[in-house]
Amino acid sequence: MLKKPFLGLFQLGHPCAAIRLPKNGVFQQPSKTIRFAFLLGLSVWLSACSIKTHEFPDEDYGPSTPVDVSQVPDAVPQKVPHSRYGNPDSYTVRGITYHVMKDARNFREQGLASWYGLKFHGKRTSSGEPYDMYAMTAAHKTLPLPTWVKVTNLQNRKSVVVKVNDRGPFHAGRIIDLSYAAASRLGVLGHGTAPVEIVAISAADPVDKGVATDFPLWVQAGAFSNIRNARQLLHRLEQQAGFRGQIKTDNQPSGAIHKVWLGPVENARQLEQLTQQLPRWGIHQYHVVQ
Repeated sequence: MLKKPFLGLFQLGHPCAAIRLPKNGVFQQPSKTIRFAFLLGLSVWLSACSIKTHEFPDEDYGPSTPVDVSQVPDAVPQKVPHSRYGNPDSYTVRGITYHVMKDARNFREQGLASWYGLKFHGKRTSSGEPYDMYAMTAAHKTLPLPTWVKVTNLQNRKSVVVKVNDRGPFHAGRIIDLSYAAASRLGVLGHGTAPVEIVAISAADPVDKGVATDFPLWVQAGAFSNIRNARQLLHRLEQQAGFRGQIKTDNQPSGAIHKVWLGPVENARQLEQLTQQLPRWGIHQYHVVQ
């Protein structure tokens, strides 16, 4: 029994778990029923804390004195296993459930990029690594951690390679949150956001590789837990836009995911034509798959 009164914080091995001592600073020997209830509740708590995410604020900022990051090298893809943290089958933020991809092969996506800086500098990312705003890293909602991606600013055509080691951004329309260094090199800092294309690359890929060239390919235009929503999207794209497609169901432990695939796409010209038309029909985020 602890006899000296104090108020403290006992930090457990898991980064999300902590218990406070009672105000009188004294623990009594708990009964078996209380111990069982505590362990049961703790297990539920730990499972709920299985992924650390960032509720990114609307405004962030860089260093008080501008730092020249023009010579910071691109991230180098490596053959490493997925991180111990940050890769659950699914997780929920602000009422939206996100399903983490098993691998990033042939992943390609277009949408808005934003950035985060000093407010999170040095804090733990979802993968467990500390966030370094001067390194070439990024956050993504569903790519496995870590994944290396080539990010191209579609306004100025500047490109960088970053290591995705965090979760976010959780603002509508944004697909990737860049580190301060990556955003600076891409010319995103001033405006805060920019339209980008991101393409997953591996250690075996040349850095300038765009997408897989092994045809036929498919373009994933959406993914839904409700098959009715998948059917509605496919019907709209087939009837209004003239696209061919199918629904591919992926059964996961957390539930079935119904993916809307367009194609097959037989060559690079067809792929370019299809992806250029998608934004006209409200599809700003898509994946190229085999």
